[in-house]
Amino acid sequence: MKDNYALVSGSVFAIIAALQAIRAVLQVPAQIGSQPIPVWVSWLAALIGGSLCVWAFRTARQVRG
Repeated sequence: MKDNYALVSGSVFAIIAALQAIRAVLQVPAQIGSQPIPVWVSWLAALIGGSLCVWAFRTARQVRG
């Protein structure tokens, strides 16, 4: 059961990382309220999301044995 959780988490983090990377590559503007969000924040989010994705998939592999 724990490996299913890790696989789902890894998949969600992969989607988030990919969307953030796409936003950064395409230079899509983003803002929260009136505060613009710089593109470098998306690169950081893609890196963190990708790292969490790898971590989750490695955990799932270790649990399966």
